[in-house]
Amino acid sequence: MKPIGHWLSRTDQALTTAMDALLDEFGLTRLGWQVLNVVRDSPAAGDAAVHTALAAHATAAGLDSAIAAVLDGGWAARPEPGRLALTDDGRARLALAGERVGAFRELSTAGISPQEYRTAVSVLERMTRNLTADR
Repeated sequence: MKPIGHWLSRTDQALTTAMDALLDEFGLTRLGWQVLNVVRDSPAAGDAAVHTALAAHATAAGLDSAIAAVLDGGWAARPEPGRLALTDDGRARLALAGERVGAFRELSTAGISPQEYRTAVSVLERMTRNLTADR
């Protein structure tokens, strides 16, 4: 059996590759999707909030690039400097993309019971806390 680090890396790569392919028709990437969700969930979100929320998912440069992409794609706008907000069109397109992501999530957890999923996430969370200052 391969160690957990192998499967963590492979799973993250598989999720990113599959989500990037799924979201390509919307002009999004997995990271862009994550940025949009931070903006949607935090109406007063700005670049700093996106960086804080997604620091574990990408470099600062990668996050800046994803923010620029959602702005350039018309998904979000800057109602004031440093602040982000979904556009009406961005909100509508995010809902459509969300339907596809929901189906993707079902596919990615096929054959995994809700209890198994919760256990896997709980174990990974505890391992992370064991290895970080978040203890």
